[in-house]
Amino acid sequence: MSKQPNDLKGQRFQKALEDSGLSGAEFARLLELENEQNITNWKKRGVPAYMVGEVALTLVVEREWLEGKNVPMRTEATERHPAPPAANDSSLYVLDPLELWEPDTPLQDGEIELRLYKEIELTAAPGKIGRTEIQEVTGPKLRFSGAVLSSCGVVPSNAVFATNNGNSNHPLILSGSTVAIDKGATRIIDGEIYAIDHNGHFRIKFLQRLPDGIRMKSFNSGEYADEDYNFDDILAQRIVILGRVFWWSSTRPLQGPPLI
Repeated sequence: MSKQPNDLKGQRFQKALEDSGLSGAEFARLLELENEQNITNWKKRGVPAYMVGEVALTLVVEREWLEGKNVPMRTEATERHPAPPAANDSSLYVLDPLELWEPDTPLQDGEIELRLYKEIELTAAPGKIGRTEIQEVTGPKLRFSGAVLSSCGVVPSNAVFATNNGNSNHPLILSGSTVAIDKGATRIIDGEIYAIDHNGHFRIKFLQRLPDGIRMKSFNSGEYADEDYNFDDILAQRIVILGRVFWWSSTRPLQGPPLI
């Protein structure tokens, strides 16, 4: 009897884990999973689709092989990735030096450049009040991991980045954070975070569908009340969903505001 697809995926995950020298509990901690039961399930059914990219990268195997496809477990390109921590390394952390790069530094394997979206102040005619508009800015780029895009289900051509301003989502997303946006995901999923063009102003909000419109919610709900907009408001105020925020990163100045 031939092996079922899920059986094969499970066996391949188990082999990759054994080759790494990590126990199930150690690998669960490495991926910041809540418990080891996920690893036990993966040995039987295979790694779920949304985690395959991260697991393949961590265990240094080809993603397609882990998915049960007829490809080698590893290739020369795979071997260029760093190996996972050894099982006897109780810390399970490997600290690599940061690599400095300039705009003209060639992209490495697995890297993708994201385009910048920004509020641009438009020149106003004499006696008129100027306004802003969200535009793609040529020049600045953000280097990003293709594996992360793949694990988040983001098509590279749909990925852009922007800068968050304001404390409406503090301390989850700090003011000055870089956020990555999937322009291909504009359908509202309740509770997800979206980048929004609100009459030319860039905003980041949790969105919730209402029978007659949408509700914008902030993580910092103590200072920022929910905002409800009906369909007429959406048209009148030029509210456009730019895409789902799937990643963000922050710097933390020494004199920054308290997080709690």
